[in-house]
Amino acid sequence: MSLRPAAAMALRFASPAMRSHLMPAPTMRAMFRLATASTTNTSWAPTTRSPGLLSQYRSFGHNGISRTLLASREAAANRNPASATAQNAFYQLLLKANMPAIVVERYQSGRFATNEAGDEAYHRALALQNQSTTANADLPTHFTAPEAGAPAGNLSQAQLQAVGQALAARSKGANVAISKGAGVGTRDGPLHVVVDESFGGIVFRWFKFILWFCFFTYISLVLVSFLIEGLNLFKRPGAKVDSEVRAETQTTRFSDVHGATEAKDELQELVEFLRNPGKFSTLGGKLPKGVLLVGPPGTGKTLIARAVAGEAGVPFFYMSGSEFDEVYVGVGAKRVRELFASAKAKSPSIIFIDELDAIGGKRNSRDAAYVKQTLNQLLTELDGFEQNSGVIIIAATNFPELLDKALTRPGRFDRHVTVPLPDVRGRIDILKHHAKKIKASAEVNFEAIASSTPGLSGAELENIVNQAAVHASRLKQTSVLMTDFEWAKDKVIMGAERKTIIGEKEKEMTAYHEAGHALVSFFNTHGPNKLYKVTILPRGSSLGHTAHLPEMDKYSYTTQDLRSLIETSLGGKLAEEIVYGPDKVTTGVSSDLQNATNVAFQMVAQYGMSEKLGPVEYGKRYNTLSSETRSLIESEVQRTVVEAQENVRTLLVSKRKELDLLAKALVEYETLDVKEVEKVIRGEKLIDRKPVPKGPMVVPATGALAPPIAPPALGGPEDGNAEPPATPPVAPPQA
Repeated sequence: MSLRPAAAMALRFASPAMRSHLMPAPTMRAMFRLATASTTNTSWAPTTRSPGLLSQYRSFGHNGISRTLLASREAAANRNPASATAQNAFYQLLLKANMPAIVVERYQSGRFATNEAGDEAYHRALALQNQSTTANADLPTHFTAPEAGAPAGNLSQAQLQAVGQALAARSKGANVAISKGAGVGTRDGPLHVVVDESFGGIVFRWFKFILWFCFFTYISLVLVSFLIEGLNLFKRPGAKVDSEVRAETQTTRFSDVHGATEAKDELQELVEFLRNPGKFSTLGGKLPKGVLLVGPPGTGKTLIARAVAGEAGVPFFYMSGSEFDEVYVGVGAKRVRELFASAKAKSPSIIFIDELDAIGGKRNSRDAAYVKQTLNQLLTELDGFEQNSGVIIIAATNFPELLDKALTRPGRFDRHVTVPLPDVRGRIDILKHHAKKIKASAEVNFEAIASSTPGLSGAELENIVNQAAVHASRLKQTSVLMTDFEWAKDKVIMGAERKTIIGEKEKEMTAYHEAGHALVSFFNTHGPNKLYKVTILPRGSSLGHTAHLPEMDKYSYTTQDLRSLIETSLGGKLAEEIVYGPDKVTTGVSSDLQNATNVAFQMVAQYGMSEKLGPVEYGKRYNTLSSETRSLIESEVQRTVVEAQENVRTLLVSKRKELDLLAKALVEYETLDVKEVEKVIRGEKLIDRKPVPKGPMVVPATGALAPPIAPPALGGPEDGNAEPPATPPVAPPQA
């Protein structure tokens, strides 16, 4: 920026050394260094003090001013040699204390900053010392050009002021203080220049520092993340180093798939198309691009997809829906493109995407753009190749109602193949298939096991076979017996036995509770489920368990069937109430009441089995109903449960003798099956059973908890189509 004329003239008359400090770019940094520390170019030695000065130092604090105050002001001035304000405050206090010699000494030393107020204090101090003439000679007030041959560094006071203006202009408004002292503006006698930075300059300097710090930190983090990603520093041992999907050669065949005959027949067309594509294109027909496998967990959807690839003998590209997206935006779309490009390069081939709902969920207008990139890219790829390209896309999901409508429209995943839970014949085939891998005894009756495991998936049946083999191995048997399969089946259906100690009183109360469930189920002949086994051994999360099984696979239920389920659930509570009184009912009935209320609500709000409400479905829109309608629904649910309770009370009161016999037998033997229950209520002895020793019951731990069969869930598919529940409403486990 341009300087004022006086400042330019001052710089012109200044020495070369002085101009070298003013003009270059590093001048300001040098001045800041001068402001915070003594100069390195000049070594200053204090002048010899006059006797008057020494006397003033000796009288420090004895001239009407507190010595402590003088000492504190002196310390503040010494700590801030670059602050003209601090020096002037000390000068004024010294003048007030009549100590002008100290003011003159500090001012002439050149180590401390000064300004106009400091100069005025210096003049006053000189006047007090009768040195006014000398002070005027040392600091002329008129600006004159130096004589020829005179040193260029001898600057007058006006020249110093001009230099200060120049420095202030270059310092962008900072306060500049110049002390001539013994210096003449030459290399041997430099001027002492102090720049007090303005508040705005300090803020700008810190803002610039923070900005540069954030920028370099961001660049460093980006470089480190790319380095970690490129070198795979945090990959666990054995994990995939890259995300590239490689083709697999499948050895699975349709003969390895059991319990899904209809699904295999429907997918046989895909196998023929992959083997001979021209067979379907001669008449102009087109096979679907995508096939969606729908069904509960564990029914073999992935196994069927592998079997299709194995039968056709084509490459199989497998990828889970959760493997597409990562922390970086755009990775999911990139992997979709790479997956389809790899499959097209090796066509004919099969792409299998497991858990499609992880990336194909319904889009929402509130979602961010990057959330929908993977799904949009998948839709684009599905439209980007022809039906006769030789690439078939198979996907699997447990929740088809969650998928986006654009994904399931014709031309994309337009064929839905349901893979249901296996029926009794499918369960027999699954058990026999997995039993080939173990040493099963010839006495094992797989038909009996299959008929007593309705509602179990293929994965759960495989678990039963594996648990039986493990149990036999722990007992050091040579083969897996039927008792091992029964033990494994009870563990999966009823839950694992828990390690706990139960007192005699608790044991008796649990026995009456479970006996109430068992008697209601045994005498309720019109119910859909029959008594299977009852035990007072703690299983799962309950102190006891009463298991029920249907006589055959059942897919629809009548009002009488559902009322029977409610009555069976209430048997335990009513047994406790009859034996111990209403005020002695335990908290173990909470799950029973929950199950009974759940079934009653389905009858009233979902299945239209209430005369007051009529054939109207309220379950899916219950939250939007009026308060009067809700009140009516709740009253009907309560009426249904109370009626079932009175029926159970009447039954158990009439069968009080059988209730006592069964509870006593449970305390004595702990576990009874349906045949043993029948003998006990007839008053017969169990000759082939050995009673359990009396005392607190100690139960050994035998394994992990397996989920029991759950009752039907409320609601249904979102499209509102009336469909039977996926899981039959079998009797819930009774606690």
